[in-house]
Amino acid sequence: MRIDIITLFPGMFRGPFDESIVARARTQGLVQINLVDLRDFTHDAHRTVDDKPYGGGPGMLMKPEPLCEAVESLRKEGSKVIFTSPQGEPFTQRIARELAREEHLIIVCGHYEGIDERALELLADREVSIGDYVLTSGNLPAMVMTDAVVRLLPGALGSSQSEIEESFSEALLEYPQYTRPAEFRGLKVPEVLLSGDHGAIAKWRCKKAEERTGLRRPDLLRGQD
Repeated sequence: MRIDIITLFPGMFRGPFDESIVARARTQGLVQINLVDLRDFTHDAHRTVDDKPYGGGPGMLMKPEPLCEAVESLRKEGSKVIFTSPQGEPFTQRIARELAREEHLIIVCGHYEGIDERALELLADREVSIGDYVLTSGNLPAMVMTDAVVRLLPGALGSSQSEIEESFSEALLEYPQYTRPAEFRGLKVPEVLLSGDHGAIAKWRCKKAEERTGLRRPDLLRGQD
């Protein structure tokens, strides 16, 4: 897979993408991540990427010209162009799986008060939001989406069991997990996990996942109706 990320701040990505699973996937050749500076597609001395909105209003909007030039320089047959946007569809594990099946993603990081609508109409295959809150820019959402997608690539997690359990992650929250010691500050690991009975353990984990989901995220259970 190749992921091109168009941003005004490419330096923000180097730390997160040089560590952990994403870094390992890059080293193994499972994914190529390319950071593209949007200002490289401007043609004035000030490298201008924004301007005032028509009709007035606060803030600035990202101009369509550099965005179109940047995306069109990268896009090829089969590319999927994703814009980070508070107006986009909520990012879920289902969307992460869909994107992980693509060969080439182009993620455009929004900034300022928004993006000229014409750029969205001409370029965007999808607009995606990671939550109902305000961030300074689309850089953090791009990092989140990239991490979620890369970990789904075959071989990225380094564990077939982890990959299997990923398939259930959208429907239910994860069950409680424990490690050694068996007792810590008066709190004991549930006996079933020490029993060696894998069938009983699987049933316990399923029950606890359902209970936790019902308590903390009942909306996930309603989504299965």
